[in-house]
Amino acid sequence: MILMSNTRPRHWLLLAWLLATTAPLLAAQPLVVSSPNGALRATFELRDGAPHYSLTNNGRELIHASPMGFELADGVSLARGFEIVDHATSEANETWTQPWGQRREVRDHHHELRLRLKQPGPEGLSLSIVFRAFDDGVAFRYEAPLQPAIDEFVITEEKTRFELAGDWSAWWVPALEDNRYEYVYENTPVSELETVHTPLTCKADDNTYVAFHEAALVDFSSMTLQNDGGHTLRAKLVPWSDGVKVRGKGPLRSPWRTIQVASSPAGLADSNLILNLNEPCALDDTSWIRPGKYVGVWWEMHLDTATWGSGERHGATTENTRRYIDFAAENGFDGVLVEGWNKGWDDNWMENGDRFSFTEPYPDFDLEGLARYARERGVTLVGHHETAGGIPNYERQLEDAFALYERLGVKAVKTGYVDFGSNVERRDESGAEQGEWHHGQYMVRHHQRVAEVAAKHHVMVVAHEPIKDTGLRRTWPHLMSREGARGQEYNAWSGEYRNPPSHVTVLPFTRMLSGPMDYTPGVFDIKLTSGNRTGEQIPGTLAKELALYVVIYSPLQMACDLPENYASHPDAFRFIREVAVDWEQSHTLQGVIGDYAVVARKERGGDEWFLGAVTDEQARELQAELSFLEADRAYEAHIYRDADDADWRDNPTAYTVERRRVDAGTTLTLRLAPGGGQAIRFAPLDPQPRTVLNPAD
Repeated sequence: MILMSNTRPRHWLLLAWLLATTAPLLAAQPLVVSSPNGALRATFELRDGAPHYSLTNNGRELIHASPMGFELADGVSLARGFEIVDHATSEANETWTQPWGQRREVRDHHHELRLRLKQPGPEGLSLSIVFRAFDDGVAFRYEAPLQPAIDEFVITEEKTRFELAGDWSAWWVPALEDNRYEYVYENTPVSELETVHTPLTCKADDNTYVAFHEAALVDFSSMTLQNDGGHTLRAKLVPWSDGVKVRGKGPLRSPWRTIQVASSPAGLADSNLILNLNEPCALDDTSWIRPGKYVGVWWEMHLDTATWGSGERHGATTENTRRYIDFAAENGFDGVLVEGWNKGWDDNWMENGDRFSFTEPYPDFDLEGLARYARERGVTLVGHHETAGGIPNYERQLEDAFALYERLGVKAVKTGYVDFGSNVERRDESGAEQGEWHHGQYMVRHHQRVAEVAAKHHVMVVAHEPIKDTGLRRTWPHLMSREGARGQEYNAWSGEYRNPPSHVTVLPFTRMLSGPMDYTPGVFDIKLTSGNRTGEQIPGTLAKELALYVVIYSPLQMACDLPENYASHPDAFRFIREVAVDWEQSHTLQGVIGDYAVVARKERGGDEWFLGAVTDEQARELQAELSFLEADRAYEAHIYRDADDADWRDNPTAYTVERRRVDAGTTLTLRLAPGGGQAIRFAPLDPQPRTVLNPAD
């Protein structure tokens, strides 16, 4: 008994010594989180106390060990000197419902690895890094709990790197330039990049496509990517005017850094990763949020037949707006956008950011009467707030402006921030004017404030010159759509500005990975015979303009052309009237970035499907299998295609409307003219044949 009592303490002392000496070794071992299907594996490790991660896909390394973390002001570092304190893994597998979207049901299936790091000593900082691995990509974010050095913090640099396994082909637009996101996409090796916006899409090989972006961007600076030598990219946060990247009060929580991975461009386009990384809906009631289609007083200003400012050619007049309201009501549109209705547009409006009124109309625009007239016709006005970058002026009026729209029954507003470079107005603590970028923390905070005020007054938002979408529409589903790339208006301007025909074949696999885009399709006067832009033309065919309603997703879609141009093509206009804007399912069937894209979508709450196909300058013949249709059911395909002699340069308005019986076993040949497209509506055939309407009806 005495012997046992003497040896037992020695045994436990030995065990305690072994645990104490091996724990740091165990903690130093790489930690791995895999996607549910096992293909993607993210590995975390400390290298001399500095956090690093790497990523493999089916055993092949995509991202070599890359550093992580932040540097803060006053020499405080969240990028070095760490030990792993603990870690935990978990799994989520649930399906949630969107109030609107490209698909009704979204599955969130991921594995999570949560690491807690700490620097040694009583003053050492704590940092958590959270990884989530999905079948369609991997994401990670940084979280620092409240602690003395994080009570109020200033981030001076993000240390996150992406050490790519090769010099991949990349599609990109430049960042920190004058024209925000609005550039034609370039396609070069990663090694030729400088600083670019996200989403950044890359082709690693024929079977691997990778896109870099961020999710849940809240009270933080937007992340751009800068070439750090060879094929290494580093996160570069858009700075404040004084060079600071992020200001905040603890605890610190960064946006997710996202890496989407797919075997094809179509796989990237159909990913739900960005949405799944955002918080659930913050609104108790979403019944007031409704997708729809609208027309408006807008395109004529770009054609230079009308002006935003007051005078003889003022577009936003009571008479002109009533004409659009009548047109919308007669053709089943939900809204009428009117730009230039409010005081402040005279002279050079781009420099009038401090002059705009968001509650006072011009004398020739009867706001109250028009709102009433629209309601009587079953239509609503779509509001418009152009700020020209004058943020203090807008924020002073924000509450009154949205309260006015709520009272008038205006259901949606288009906001605008036309300004260039780092010239967005901010007033500092002393009242002095400072210039900020569109994409820094200042504007992220501003857009959040607009979102909250708009929600309070039940007004949906379509933002132009915006901060990029990072999936916040899941949390705030009244954030319907954004511009954030070169849209249709560029096609009304001179040839040097015009988008190339390939532009819309790039967008589904780059800009559209972030969320819906208010591209404003639907021009029928392709040669621009109206107004003062004659000689210019849209870089596509009329059939392609129809296809864009399916290819370029937005829950609020515009038919942008003049009413008289639609009257000239009633059979083609029928597709715009009938195409849905809210979807049960969406499938990107085919796509080669910059060459072509084919998308099919099923209307929400109905049985009809729609297909859109677009091509670049090259004529193409594609085979589309219709296996997405319901089995054992016949459909009538209403086909709007390029005529045999159509060409975007010389014969862009030549199209043919056809009908044929199809089912899930049918393979359709899609013949696309140079710069062309094809749009199809699939209507189920009832047991009793339906009356076939004249296409012009």
